[in-house]
Amino acid sequence: MTRLHDLFDTGGQSPWIDNLKRGYLTGGRLEELIAEGVRGLTSNPTIMAKAIEGGDEYDDQFRESIRRHGDVLDAYWDLVVTDVSDALDLFRPLYDSSGRGDGFVSIEVAPNLARDTEGTIEAARSLHARIDRPNLLVKIPASAEGVPAIRRMISEGRNINVTLIFSIERYDDVMEAYMGGLEELVAQGGDPAGVSSVASFFVSRVDTEADRRLQWVAKSGGAAAERARGLEGKAAVAQARLAYQHFLARFSGPRWDALAAKGARVQRPLWASTSTKNPAYPDLAYVDTLIGPDTVNTMPEETLEKFVDHGDVGRTLVGDVEGARQVLAALESVGVSISDVAVTLEEEGIAAFEKSFDEVVDRLKEKAAQLGEEAHDRA
Repeated sequence: MTRLHDLFDTGGQSPWIDNLKRGYLTGGRLEELIAEGVRGLTSNPTIMAKAIEGGDEYDDQFRESIRRHGDVLDAYWDLVVTDVSDALDLFRPLYDSSGRGDGFVSIEVAPNLARDTEGTIEAARSLHARIDRPNLLVKIPASAEGVPAIRRMISEGRNINVTLIFSIERYDDVMEAYMGGLEELVAQGGDPAGVSSVASFFVSRVDTEADRRLQWVAKSGGAAAERARGLEGKAAVAQARLAYQHFLARFSGPRWDALAAKGARVQRPLWASTSTKNPAYPDLAYVDTLIGPDTVNTMPEETLEKFVDHGDVGRTLVGDVEGARQVLAALESVGVSISDVAVTLEEEGIAAFEKSFDEVVDRLKEKAAQLGEEAHDRA
């Protein structure tokens, strides 16, 4: 038993790992992580790009895919689908033994679809058809254009990981899309008990952007300068704790009870981007502070190891809710709009994933040339 088991048993939170590479699968590391208490896995285009570029583990399959398709994008998806499918198989026993509560693996639609509702719908359907596993979660960004796609996928009975949530307002939209989608599914005679979803609220990046603005206020001097300094490192946890209050409110009452009576499951909040970016902050600043029932924390391996070594398994998520409200009010009072922070982070997040996706395609074209294979791409 490790602290990861305690996190689930005592804290009510599922620890997932935010990484996937072929070495995890071929070297037995993912099986070790599952035995240590990891209960699911997330990935994204940046992670996959680093994995594919990081060595020669993918060369044989890539060479074969290029010969078959002649297309680097098709080859990329071959590589990703293989890794995700193998990971899904390893997590399947946990998915079954947990009553479909955990054991999920996520794969993201192409990042360039973040502003394309219909394109996202088509891509999500395609991934669910191509990877026919019940513990697959297809990731869809929580952009304004992504929210209708999320509702459509839920109404079709598909598992969705909603990603890139940065504000409580958008989180409310996501929860409404989930519940509305379930209601449509039920109205069509579908079974909501077979649908699973998580809502990935990005945490540390909120502090990164809010702190940047607070530091500008502090450098500007004036009456707000000292207050601004005292608010650094507080925005992210405060907003996440208030988001959890919205979760508790939304998944209770007559509307939700009617769905729950038919077997529907809550859409769990998932805390993402939980490694500490500022070395001045505690190394588990976004883990120890956000533990509560019906939640997930997806961590890179380094953060998982730190939690196993010295993490806190107490239920901290509901602590000092009024203090969290005061933090967000204080941010507004010194001129830092948390809503505007969210807009900036969504734009940057989408752009960063698009850039990673473009970079991996470029690297694959270079790799094809190095391997002596002719390739093109559809980008």
